[in-house]
Amino acid sequence: MLTFTPIHPTFGAEVHGADLATISDAGIEEVKTGIAKYGFLVFRDTGLDDDSHVAFSKRLGDLDNIERFLTPGRKLRYRHLELFDAGNLDNDGNILDPDSPRAHQAKGNGIFHVDSSFNPRRASYCLLRAVELPPDGAGGNTTDFADSRTAYDALPTDLQQQLLVNNYVGRHCIAQSRKLGDPEFYRDLDPSTQPHMRHYVLQRHEPSGRLNLYVGAHLHRLEIEGQGLVDRAESDRLIEQINAHVCSAPFVTSVTWQQPGDVIMWDNRAVQHRAGDGSHAGQHKRDMRRTTVHDDSPTAWGLNTTSTAMPGFVYDPSQGSTTGAITADLPATAVAVHS
Repeated sequence: MLTFTPIHPTFGAEVHGADLATISDAGIEEVKTGIAKYGFLVFRDTGLDDDSHVAFSKRLGDLDNIERFLTPGRKLRYRHLELFDAGNLDNDGNILDPDSPRAHQAKGNGIFHVDSSFNPRRASYCLLRAVELPPDGAGGNTTDFADSRTAYDALPTDLQQQLLVNNYVGRHCIAQSRKLGDPEFYRDLDPSTQPHMRHYVLQRHEPSGRLNLYVGAHLHRLEIEGQGLVDRAESDRLIEQINAHVCSAPFVTSVTWQQPGDVIMWDNRAVQHRAGDGSHAGQHKRDMRRTTVHDDSPTAWGLNTTSTAMPGFVYDPSQGSTTGAITADLPATAVAVHS
């Protein structure tokens, strides 16, 4: 039987007694029950490698993959297409050049966001594993979480009522978070011209039955179903107000990575997250690998059709701006260009 030690008064727990490589079906159900309650779970020193990380994740559902983010001719570093590279290493395992497009793109991960909200199909769980960490005290050893369910509960009554009456639809776009993270590098990128995916702002988290604010840094514009786009100034004001509320101190906690093999699992339908202190960038290696589980609930696709293509994203001003889905000939090993 697993035990859960709460991390924050309203969400998050450290899990004890789980061997993720050999966990039973009953254990999987305990994990699902635990994450429905806590929103994110921390597993210490799991001993998982790439193979067992992917294998465990597949027991939770179908996995997203990185193929659409790969650029032609890219050298690929490891073989599982289901592993997203959330670290700061280049194709050869060296620290990324801070001026490289990937390094600029990664700055968006330092803003609270929901993974894959820019996809037509929501993600349910993500599982992030530490492979190599910066030295203690060097920065880069934390990931922060925001409790978007409790944040809804604590909204002013008038704003709750506004959300319930209007039932806003959020238009999500990866270009939005990238531009927020590095406005100068992306100065010529207009998120309004990029693919947008539509998901309700106020959603019921089906595993827990609680209402959740599905917002974050990828959210570009609001609309009201059947009425069209909300006035841009009002949309921006509401998005800023709700995001600031979700990410305010009462609803936020930070998790410290202690050693390689630590895994943090979160439910994107219940929490937001961001990369912690980035002062290590360009100085120390931080190798982090993530799997992303497709949501299989009845509302997973939001207002998008199941035939909607999964968007890619590539942007390099020195080569001319390129966005949208990218395909490549894939050898036996692969590494992502997006995290």
